[in-house]
Amino acid sequence: MSGTQDPTPGGPPQALLRALRRLLGPLVRLLLEYQITFPVFANLLKSIYVEQATRAFAIPGRPQTVSRLSLLTGIHRKDVKRLQTEAPEADVTPTSVSLGAQLVLRWTTDPEYQSNAGEPRALPRLIGDGSQPSFESLVESISKDIRPRAILDEWRRLGIATVDDEDHVHLVANAFVPEHGFDEKAYFLGRNVQDHIAATAHNLTGRRLPMLERSVYYAQLRSESVQTLQTLSRELGMDALQRINRRAHDLQVADANRPDALQRMRFGVYFYHESQDDEIHDDDRVDESGGAKRDSRGEAGRRGHEEKGGSDAA
Repeated sequence: MSGTQDPTPGGPPQALLRALRRLLGPLVRLLLEYQITFPVFANLLKSIYVEQATRAFAIPGRPQTVSRLSLLTGIHRKDVKRLQTEAPEADVTPTSVSLGAQLVLRWTTDPEYQSNAGEPRALPRLIGDGSQPSFESLVESISKDIRPRAILDEWRRLGIATVDDEDHVHLVANAFVPEHGFDEKAYFLGRNVQDHIAATAHNLTGRRLPMLERSVYYAQLRSESVQTLQTLSRELGMDALQRINRRAHDLQVADANRPDALQRMRFGVYFYHESQDDEIHDDDRVDESGGAKRDSRGEAGRRGHEEKGGSDAA
């Protein structure tokens, strides 16, 4: 372990425990909202401990024994054996997500479906005489098993697309991000937050080159100011996502069938705001006036007096 670890001997790093207390707060509120009680969560957590210990902490050339897993995780050997025999729940991708993502990708990257400015065109709903691209032709270019009308109805329900008075279909957001649809939003919650935490964990260990993980924080703002920043963040964020999306698509095509094309990536943006009265404040919070705050990359970023404002950008 690198020097970034808390040097407290004989126990877990206290700085990490404090960070966990913060990041688990929103998760626990979500669990309570959907009646996921502590016993249910604790049993799920046990299975994940055993799964990750088995996968990430194996000794090369040696089998991962029940005793070692029990030692690593602190879970009783009887529970480890039980969890090893239980088949993990299948991680099913909602059909609307797998097909929807392909459709949006084609709509936002294929020049045939884009305007001269490189934006997704409003598409006639029906094919017509076939002289111009349409929503029907878009769907049929990906799958002929599902009727375009069924997809459009679902997209309108999810808030992904709208239809104007001239029967043209408009893509609301240049990514498959449902405004409605619990299963779809839960799917992206798991994947987006998983990789965000994985990036911070990667940076915290300090074993390899750090990954991008930055944020800007300001407090003592009026609601109108926050709305201005949210609008700006959405505009710049979507622009960045589209640029990465197009470049990644081109590279994926170029890398097709290469034996060394075995990597995956995720780039994301987010914006969050709340009342300062709702923010979690640690009892051991330090006064950051005049100092520098380190992010999970271990690099000093600038912060304002008492966290009034500043950027993590080094």
